Amino acid sequence: MDVLVTLIPIIAVLALLVFARCAADLSGLAGWVLVVLVAMFYFDTPLEVALTASLAGIIASFPVSLMVATSILQITFLESTGALKRIVVFVKTIAKSNQCVQIMIINMGIGTLLVAVGATPVSILPPIMVALGYSTFVAVALPALGFDSLCTYALLGAPLVVFSDMTGTPLNESALVFSRFMPIISTMIGFGMLWIAGGWAKMREGFVPCILAGVSMGLTAVGVAHAGTGIVLTGVIGGVVTILVMILYLKVLNKPLLERSCLNKQDLEVEASMSLLKALAPWLILVTCCLIINFWTPLHNYLFRELAMPLHIIPGEKPVMTRMLWNAYTWVIISTLMAIPFIQPNREQWQEIFRKWWRRAPRPVFSAAIFFAIAYVMMKSGFAPEGGKWILKNPELNMISVLAISSAHFFQGLYPAVASFLGLLGGFVSGSEASAIALFAKYNVLTSKILNLDALVVTAGTAISAGLASVISPAKLQNAAATIDSMGIESQVIKIALLIALIFTSVAALLTFIWA
Repeated sequence: MDVLVTLIPIIAVLALLVFARCAADLSGLAGWVLVVLVAMFYFDTPLEVALTASLAGIIASFPVSLMVATSILQITFLESTGALKRIVVFVKTIAKSNQCVQIMIINMGIGTLLVAVGATPVSILPPIMVALGYSTFVAVALPALGFDSLCTYALLGAPLVVFSDMTGTPLNESALVFSRFMPIISTMIGFGMLWIAGGWAKMREGFVPCILAGVSMGLTAVGVAHAGTGIVLTGVIGGVVTILVMILYLKVLNKPLLERSCLNKQDLEVEASMSLLKALAPWLILVTCCLIINFWTPLHNYLFRELAMPLHIIPGEKPVMTRMLWNAYTWVIISTLMAIPFIQPNREQWQEIFRKWWRRAPRPVFSAAIFFAIAYVMMKSGFAPEGGKWILKNPELNMISVLAISSAHFFQGLYPAVASFLGLLGGFVSGSEASAIALFAKYNVLTSKILNLDALVVTAGTAISAGLASVISPAKLQNAAATIDSMGIESQVIKIALLIALIFTSVAALLTFIWA
């Protein structure tokens, strides 16, 4: 009975998303209201504790929620000034002579690069794919799948930062745990894209470039993790390395990298209006700043440790380290401001930037934050103030403890595999890997402790599977479909993508089971 009551908020969110087709932010709000009510009236949690825990969760979400806010501002800046159009024109010319290489460069290489710096591949890449001659089905599916291998390093490593904070593990150690999965997951995603594009025939045709792209992407994650520096730039570095490997492969085949024959009159006008370097200025500045603050040790230590900006929210517990001057969202704003002299937006463009940003940003930001609030209420359910700190007198009144003990008894040694499918569900429900980590990290840690498993591996397997849910996320697929005026195609994509997501999650579950 306790387990069913504990799961009411999660089941409600899932039902609202799937059956009521409710937006993620509204579903999350309903889930938060329910989890507070369940915590108060079933698990004997004071309202003060529930609301304070919610606040702690929202602040803990800053690496994700504020990154969402600032990255939407930056991509809107690029869009409204015409810089994004210029970048799109360039991408259209890439690898026209070899479709398999083109798929790897655009959807895996560039897609990973885009999501790493806070852009949205499902918004940018579908129009390019259509312009290159792909069907609307493929144009929606591939961008949603291509970046999933390094989804952990999206938004300049925001999910990994959340994993590090939630498990209390140093960032470099967290990266080492995730990197073990990456060569296999990356290569699988490459073959998944080829299968979507042309079935078994396309997989045979693209076998070599797929292996090269997947392994280079995965081994880059391994290399950066072992180096121990610049970890939040893993997605950027992985994307660049994958693109360079594909360029080298084309050179070996004596095939051209860029072919301008596909450009129309409008494309040529866009190309003439702005140089590519100028259009890329915000991203180039952002990556440069991130390289400096992560590889220059004195500056990194100062921003990460000395200016950790702790906030004491929950009495008697460690403060939430906000690290606002180290986190990527600050540098997204700085890089956007530093790019102004190069791009020089006019007054009308500024008005358009802020109008669009205000329309686009609040709901995704709220959605990112509210699932952290739900997670923290679940973690602190049953606690009560006593002697200046919070005390849990009875573990049977804590939602996470109830789930962990029940899962340990029911699944026993199979729990690591089950946790991966739980991650897929969490990624589908919450819409992001970071939110799924927040929801299930403490649950995984406690269950793994009971079963004497490696909690970091189990939680990483859950997180990676949550990232794989991007290809079946209704919000992301609808976003992709809307950019090419093909609303409705997302339902067809989900039917095919669900099978791919389940297969990939099964592999992640097997790896988690073996390594845990």
